[in-house]
Amino acid sequence: MLKGIPSLISPEMLKILMEMGHGDELVLGDGNFPAASCAKRLLRADGHGISAFLEAVLKLFPLDISADSVTVMQVDPGDPVVPGIWEDYKQIVQRAANQPVPIVALERSAFYERCRNAYAVVATSEGALYANVMIRKGLVTSDDQ
Repeated sequence: MLKGIPSLISPEMLKILMEMGHGDELVLGDGNFPAASCAKRLLRADGHGISAFLEAVLKLFPLDISADSVTVMQVDPGDPVVPGIWEDYKQIVQRAANQPVPIVALERSAFYERCRNAYAVVATSEGALYANVMIRKGLVTSDDQ
């Protein structure tokens, strides 16, 4: 074990986070997300929900400052689901970034297409519907080290 590394972060996940560069994207997929068919690199986080995993990742991962650095999959038109988990994401992201960060909702097919270009996809056991979230890596400055 290492100091300061959240226990949810596997050695393989730590390697992926280190390999990612500025602008690369990471997808955290819920239990219904087609992770294997969308992923260039697939990591498994079975038994874990996205909120806890997002919080763990953001302890190590600098968010990009662009307007769409945090993206969720939009609820399909006509679907009555209201994704309460998005509020959890908003709070987690704002705590990690120390500032408000907008969360952009992207239409399902556009979200899937963008996911196919993501650096990696993490398959979780999250049960909430429309819980998929994509984050874009920012820069680490000398102040962060």
